[in-house]
Amino acid sequence: MPSATDGPIAHRPPRPPDPDGLGDSLVLPKSGASSVEQLAGATGTYSKPSSAISLDKEVEDKLRALSQRKKVKRKKSQILLNVTLTKYSVVRLVAEQFGALTGKDDDPNCFLFWSDSAVPVEKIAELKSYQKINHFPAMGEICRKDALARNMARMIRAHPDAYSFVPKTWIFPSEYSIFQNYARDIKRKRKHRTFIVKPANGAMGHGITLYRSHEKIPLNEHMIVQEYVDKPFLLDGYKFDLRVYVLMTSCDPLRLFLYHDGLVRMGTERYVMPNDNNVDQLFMHLTNYSINKKNDNFERSEDVSTGHKRSIKYLNDYLRKNDHDVNSVWNRIADLLVKTLIVAEPHIFHAYRMCRPGQIPGSDGVCFEILGFDILLDRKLRPWLIEINRAPSFGTDEKIDFDIKSGLIHDSFKLLNMKQSDKRRGLAAQKAESQRRLFGQAKRSDTDLTDLDKKRKSIEKRKQELKEKLAQVRRENAREDYENRNIGNFRRIYPPPDKFTAEKYDTLMSDAFHLFLSGRASTLKRDISKIFGGNLKEDEILDQLQQCDLEGRGKSAKGPRPLASMPSVVADEDPETDGMTYDIHEDDATPSELNSSTSSTRVSRPLGRATQPSPMLKQRPQSAQRPMSRPMSAAKNAYTTHRSRSLTRPASSAMQNEEEAKAHAAAREREDELTRRTLCALNEMRIKFPGKTDEEAGWILDQINDNWKYHKPRIASYWLVKLDSIKRRKVIDIVRSNVRAVLQRTWRSSDVDSLRLYRIFNRVFNRLLWSHGQGLWNCFSTSGNSWETIFSKSSDVITPPEMSCCRRIVKLCRDCLLIVYQFAAEAKGQGASLSASIGEGVTHSNTRTTPNPSKTPIPHRSTLFSRTGTMSPGVAPPMTPLSQRMSRIYKSRSFDEL
Repeated sequence: MPSATDGPIAHRPPRPPDPDGLGDSLVLPKSGASSVEQLAGATGTYSKPSSAISLDKEVEDKLRALSQRKKVKRKKSQILLNVTLTKYSVVRLVAEQFGALTGKDDDPNCFLFWSDSAVPVEKIAELKSYQKINHFPAMGEICRKDALARNMARMIRAHPDAYSFVPKTWIFPSEYSIFQNYARDIKRKRKHRTFIVKPANGAMGHGITLYRSHEKIPLNEHMIVQEYVDKPFLLDGYKFDLRVYVLMTSCDPLRLFLYHDGLVRMGTERYVMPNDNNVDQLFMHLTNYSINKKNDNFERSEDVSTGHKRSIKYLNDYLRKNDHDVNSVWNRIADLLVKTLIVAEPHIFHAYRMCRPGQIPGSDGVCFEILGFDILLDRKLRPWLIEINRAPSFGTDEKIDFDIKSGLIHDSFKLLNMKQSDKRRGLAAQKAESQRRLFGQAKRSDTDLTDLDKKRKSIEKRKQELKEKLAQVRRENAREDYENRNIGNFRRIYPPPDKFTAEKYDTLMSDAFHLFLSGRASTLKRDISKIFGGNLKEDEILDQLQQCDLEGRGKSAKGPRPLASMPSVVADEDPETDGMTYDIHEDDATPSELNSSTSSTRVSRPLGRATQPSPMLKQRPQSAQRPMSRPMSAAKNAYTTHRSRSLTRPASSAMQNEEEAKAHAAAREREDELTRRTLCALNEMRIKFPGKTDEEAGWILDQINDNWKYHKPRIASYWLVKLDSIKRRKVIDIVRSNVRAVLQRTWRSSDVDSLRLYRIFNRVFNRLLWSHGQGLWNCFSTSGNSWETIFSKSSDVITPPEMSCCRRIVKLCRDCLLIVYQFAAEAKGQGASLSASIGEGVTHSNTRTTPNPSKTPIPHRSTLFSRTGTMSPGVAPPMTPLSQRMSRIYKSRSFDEL
């Protein structure tokens, strides 16, 4: 019979598997329980009483029926789309691929509404946060010909060189006299111009006429007059224009996508320069499909390379065959598209904010729009903007129409990222906002506050703004990541990828807001000035939040201080001993490895870069490169003693300054020497692989780097997903505790926390742990190390030896990550691929495949570090048998079970 002590252990259920693969090494056994009793509880070799396992049959039937009912409720429902207001069958066909169709205009479960024409602003205001509609308000500011001409004229006056892609345009009858004066000047110079007249709000080519004489143009009609582009680029002798499709997914912030395919619409009469005899031949001078399809010469073809309607892909091939620079052409077209929509952005942004006043800035909007731009190429392949269609035709008269337009709509719906969770999240956010407004604290008058309370209130307000900005940046990053994975046949043209173009567009955008919203919407303009005044990155916002926290605690934010929440791990070694013995008693280590930023003895570091002084070290003059605080060294003590004596006796100021300078120079020289010694000690440190020599550990790191494409997603999943914040911190603490031991030994100081160098190291460690471990993972990228930016905003100046020490520490953290990752992978039985790549000469006698892959043995921290020269090369250190090491880690389990 079991003893009395068996009770609490025998009835304990087995532990669930650890999903992160690190094991349950922090759970200590209960006092008074023997190892046999613990083993019995861990392995489950016990029998439950009959009362615990006997259930009534009727109860079992009820439970089974309840589970089946729950499964039915959990069935995933499709999203609903309302396309009743469209006449195009291709829209309905594509919509059926993304969900079910509905005909209710007020259906709360409908996620998308499609309309062939513009919708009233009331409809947009009534939409829920998870619903979308295919039109923006105020888009008529560029889609109506007269409004486009009026807005473009204002931007041309401000930026004539940037907006030179619009033909000269006049709005009749208001600008009739200006037009007549221009025409007389042209005639006086004996130049001939052809003018094209269009209705101000016309479509499909209706009412368009050409005039050779300005005197024949009527005055009493509301229309626009443009200079006719009489030297177009010809395709097989025919004039043509391009129907280019642009998807606008958001106006706050602006996001634009250019579709890689479109239509080439050709005239049906061979082109001849306009003269008095052919200005009435519209089939020659106009390229509208609705006009040319009425001509008997119009050819329909199943092939995209023939007929009077062809694809843009065919045009690109045609240009390449004739030795034209296609990329240059489309870069100019993309620039034209972005600058045109920059003109519309202030109007759309203002109207959208009026419709959706409570929406969080930067959140997903309820509007999107597919615009059809008509672009004309002249003889030099220079693009000209003709007009913009807010409701482009989605008719499918030919096969080419269906292929292009169905793909366009499909990829557009894909980028919208409609899903069921949007509804739950939107309703929850709406409820939280309502509760915040209802139960929020009343605002106190500033006159009732003390100076300290005012300062705290200012800091809290700043922190709240930074948190909102941080959430917005993270939303934009997540959105951009989704777009990159589901962009399809689109190309994002705004925001642009390069910094120079982005700054150019930001300048135009800021000027457009001040130009079109002058004298109104002051709050909106302040928001825009914040948006375009400087885009902060996530790391910079986190730095500013840390400074706010320090200021809120009454501490100075100037010095590089560690976070108060970061644990301090103290090594067990004696600082006075000559030999380095690192005893790190954390049991939860994790796999992670990084390529170094400094020069390394190992080869093939695919993501590393050579050691060089940081650019920020050259930003300050030599006079400013004095550290704020110095260690308690002998030189400094001598300096302070001498300083106190010098103040009590009379002496000239020149002698005092000279003595002070000598004492300070001695202290600084002493500190620089100790920093160089610390760097040498850090360079000698290596990450050990348990059971292997230093050469074998280096070989393993080289193999991981050589096969980085294979290991990169696995390491990222392990570090960023599987490990929580506590276990990620333990990986960094492995290096942190050993660095403390080096500082204690080198600086001969028991108070390591007071050292300036350790405070700098702490800032680096904290940076590597920020953003859920993203700081360390960013060190693997080829674009540079973002952790170095923490020193750019500090008043302290980092010397080159100090920066080299920081780079070495980052490399040790990277190597530690990779070693722990490979150790856990081999313990799970997944290291066969790496072992095979290393070769048969390296044996893994100290690793063993475990039946339960979720329980991974963790290398002791004392086995993760070594110092070069402490043992003979090629001689492996004495290792404790694996069974004993595993029993120390998994104290409540047997080795056979593991």
